[in-house]
Amino acid sequence: MDKFEKFRGEHPLFVYKSCTVTESDSTVDISYKFSIEGLADFSPSWSFPKPAGVTVSGDPVFERLAFSLGMAEAVSYWKAACPPEVRVEAGELSQEQILWWKKLWFLGLGEFFYVNGIKTDIDSFVDIVSEGSFSLPEKPAQRSLSGCLVPVGGGKDSALTLETLTQAGMKCRCYAINKRCSISATVETAGLPEDALITAKRNFDRSLIPLNQKGYLNGHTPFSSIVAFSAEITAYLHGLRYIVLSNEASANESTVAGQEVNHQYSKSFDFEKDFHEYEEKFLRTGIYYFSFLRPLAEFQIAKMFVSHRKYLPVFRSCNLGSKVSPDIWCGECPKCLFVALILSPFLSEEELSDIFGRDMLCDENMKEYFIELIGQSEHKPFECVGSIDEVNLAVSLAIRRMESEGRELPLLFKEYKSRGLYRPENIDELNSVCCGSFNEENLLPDEFRTILTKEMERLL
Repeated sequence: MDKFEKFRGEHPLFVYKSCTVTESDSTVDISYKFSIEGLADFSPSWSFPKPAGVTVSGDPVFERLAFSLGMAEAVSYWKAACPPEVRVEAGELSQEQILWWKKLWFLGLGEFFYVNGIKTDIDSFVDIVSEGSFSLPEKPAQRSLSGCLVPVGGGKDSALTLETLTQAGMKCRCYAINKRCSISATVETAGLPEDALITAKRNFDRSLIPLNQKGYLNGHTPFSSIVAFSAEITAYLHGLRYIVLSNEASANESTVAGQEVNHQYSKSFDFEKDFHEYEEKFLRTGIYYFSFLRPLAEFQIAKMFVSHRKYLPVFRSCNLGSKVSPDIWCGECPKCLFVALILSPFLSEEELSDIFGRDMLCDENMKEYFIELIGQSEHKPFECVGSIDEVNLAVSLAIRRMESEGRELPLLFKEYKSRGLYRPENIDELNSVCCGSFNEENLLPDEFRTILTKEMERLL
């Protein structure tokens, strides 16, 4: 019997017990209680800054927001034993909502199931049971909303969004979960004051870690759904009209060839649409959630980003490096390598080495990741990386530039040529198609579409 079936048999019930909201003059605090019956209790919490004079006491809209964030949080603890039943005691869900959450959990756990060798399906992996009867909430009184909330992670994508919108004259606040140096530096580099950044504090219950050490299941969860619901709370507290994400079209590509396993599922357009519809139907805040960069591929974003060179010394998007302070590029993971590759057509080797602190393109230890990124393996790295086609385009353009300059190719690019992948006759056509593409599967309001289109015309 595998671990999945064994743990489910031993611990058949997960309970979302409570969601408790308290507030002070300056914060709203939310504490949750989850339980895997007979195994462990979990008590994660959040703290959100709020403006003076704002209160959520007795506000049913905020109660729905807080409860929904708990549903997004719960999957991180459920996955330790994957109980077949989830009993929701902290609030009510309709059958439509239950199906919505099952879809998010199942697809958001695609990598978790794949890596752990779990064979299951969306119908049988969990049964979510809600106690009490759900009634569709009334629409709240009309509120005056204005401005944008831009979630900032410290990477190139959110920096490009922030720079483009502020230069277009849009009123922007920034959102982060737990402060990091690169996030603060990005906001400062964009020319915004320190108080433009709203930082929520997320307290993860670390009692999950000893369970993992004992052999209970661990793996990737749909973290961007937590960003979505917590950003919704932040925008609601601060009266902001738009939540402007920086997820790109490349996030729609499956990580495993031929399978519906996407490391970036909660960054995909499928989730974006689903969240947008969930908000309109079940949260009803009047806030509009969308991704500004959805029409673009990672290659286009990289090309536009490097034109704003002031961000090169400060941007960071290494998951391993984010765990140290100040956050760094570790220079040893597939995410670092991907960023170096996608920037390689537009920056010299010396500039890349200055950013990452090392020459990854000549590192033999990076070869396996490189082979995965160029599509010569069963799956891409389980990281937020671009599509295989655009990595190949970036590498080909970089090789052509280096050879035209008479430079010796780095080790990884020699490997690329040795595999017969370099075809210079196709590069200009592929480059033109990629730079001119505009994915119409997006939710951009007209004014944002106009801003992005003008910036594309200027930079591409």
